[in-house]
Amino acid sequence: MATPRTLQAAVGLGTLALAVAMAFGAWGFKSDAGYAGVGPNFLPWLVSVTLAICGVGLLREAWSGGFRQMAEASGAEHAFWPGFAWVSAGILLNAALITYVGFILSCALCFALAVRGLKGAQGTASDTPGVWLKDTLVGIAIAAPVYWMFTKGLGISLPGLTNSGWL
Repeated sequence: MATPRTLQAAVGLGTLALAVAMAFGAWGFKSDAGYAGVGPNFLPWLVSVTLAICGVGLLREAWSGGFRQMAEASGAEHAFWPGFAWVSAGILLNAALITYVGFILSCALCFALAVRGLKGAQGTASDTPGVWLKDTLVGIAIAAPVYWMFTKGLGISLPGLTNSGWL
C-alpha cells in the first residue's frame, strides 16, 4: 500500500501532467490578438501556467513532510452510488436535451438533479414537488443570466428554446 506522502506526490505529478497536456493543447491555438489584445490562446496558457504552479506547490508540500494542514476525512467510508447516479443523469440529460429545450432549461434540469443527488448523499433529500420546483427555479435563476451574458454580452451562440435570443 502506498504511503500518504507518495499519494500526495502523485496528486502533484498528476497536476503537472495536466498542465503539460493543457500547454500542448494551447500550443495549437492561433495567437493572433483579438479584442483588447488578447488572443484565443490566452486562457489555455493561463490555465496551464496556473496548474503548473499548483503542481509544483503540491509536490513541494508532499516532499517536505506531506500536506500538514489537511483536515481529517469526513463523510461516508464508501461512495454514495445513488447520488452519483443522480448527478450523472443530470449531466447526461443536459448534454442530450440542450439542443431541444435550450440552454436555460437543460441547465436547470441538470442543477435540480445534481442537487437531488448531493442532498441524498447528505441524507437530506426530499421528493416533494415543492422541493423539485424550488431547485428547478434556482437552476433557472443561475442559468438565465449566464445565457444572457454569453448571448447578449459576448455574442456567443448558445442553444435557446426560442429564436428571440432571450430564452
